[in-house]
Amino acid sequence: MKITQIIKRAWNNLIGSPDDLSDEEILEWIGIDTNLKKQEINEITYFTCLKMLSETMGKLPLKFYQQTNQGKIRAEPNTAARLLMNRPNNIMTPATFWGTVEYNCEHYGNAYVWIQTVFEKKGRYGGEYRILGFWIMQSNYVQVLYDNAGIFGNNNGGLYYRYSDPLTGKQYTFSQENVLHFKTWCTINGILGKPVRQILKDSLSGAIESQNYLNKLYESGLTASAVLQYTGDLDKGKRLALQKEYNSLLTGAKNAKKVVAVPVGMTLQPLNITLADAQYAELKKYSALQIAAAFGIKPNQLNNYDKSSYSNSEAQQLAFLVDTMSYRLTQYEQEINYKCLSRKEMDAGYYFKFNEKAILRTDSKTQKEVVTGYVQNGLYTINEGRDVLDLPKVEGGDVNMVNGTYQPITHIGAAYGINQGGEGNGD
Repeated sequence: MKITQIIKRAWNNLIGSPDDLSDEEILEWIGIDTNLKKQEINEITYFTCLKMLSETMGKLPLKFYQQTNQGKIRAEPNTAARLLMNRPNNIMTPATFWGTVEYNCEHYGNAYVWIQTVFEKKGRYGGEYRILGFWIMQSNYVQVLYDNAGIFGNNNGGLYYRYSDPLTGKQYTFSQENVLHFKTWCTINGILGKPVRQILKDSLSGAIESQNYLNKLYESGLTASAVLQYTGDLDKGKRLALQKEYNSLLTGAKNAKKVVAVPVGMTLQPLNITLADAQYAELKKYSALQIAAAFGIKPNQLNNYDKSSYSNSEAQQLAFLVDTMSYRLTQYEQEINYKCLSRKEMDAGYYFKFNEKAILRTDSKTQKEVVTGYVQNGLYTINEGRDVLDLPKVEGGDVNMVNGTYQPITHIGAAYGINQGGEGNGD
């Protein structure tokens, strides 16, 4: 890439996000090391945590409900609901959309979604905005502005989002109502969230260096360093030549188990520092659990089954939903309901909700027992139970049924002419 193109792209980044220079080429050109930033996503525990959270958010279906006098019912989708549940935009499925949003949120601390709208006239003077799609903005190219001086005409202040398109360099400014803003729990001012990688910078650095050490050890064929003792005095050039020669003979997988000839007067002494002596495995596991705990990821989700059983793993999965995903889902739902529903729709009881039961699916036997219990005790109708099992409805299956012997405690014995005192009615 030409230097003029690098400078041009760097200038676009500067005017788009002054707090985050994301063009690695210009950073390296001016002498800033970006090696750590490149490798954060390559750290296996960090990658696994991002994968787990993003995939979990992507596989939870979003539902549209209405709260009525008869209780909660599945509502007829409005425009926003049809888009969010079926196709947020013309290039993303809902699973990809929500997974990408969660990845941006966790990796950068904030995720931004532009709500694309168009104004449609109704009548001579009226009209309303209709949602056309939802588009994810790259978090590292978004700058959040607080208009406390009323520059944009809002006397009470307000949030605005300035997005610098990394491809064209164009800038766009959106009002708060046109952007879905999701953030991590770690926020000081309630506006911007902090990414976990920023908080765990030292731990991630140690984990990355640990992996680099292991990679270099594999590259050298698991060969330990060695000291070459010799008699006499050699100048610097000869010493370097001698080191180069024995490095080529001793290091690398191709030289494993080879016999190396050492001239008379020289002694080759290996420096054996084993992974066991350095407690490599123990420290690496401890570091991985620390990083996972910061994300709210349970040990079994990192394939750590040292102190785990089937029942314990199931309990950890439930704990993951309650302790980790419950907060994430609540925040998502509140933001979507506020930005994607009109005041009239909210007053009518409409709302969005993720179906968290999708990650609590059990085996067929347990599922049968649960659904059967719900139907037999009148919590589900037959058709509602069949819907859980992805079966079609049957005629007459929309009526709740219970065991006919169930009755209030105050009516026990009434069928046999016995009152509450235990005496008959004299017949």
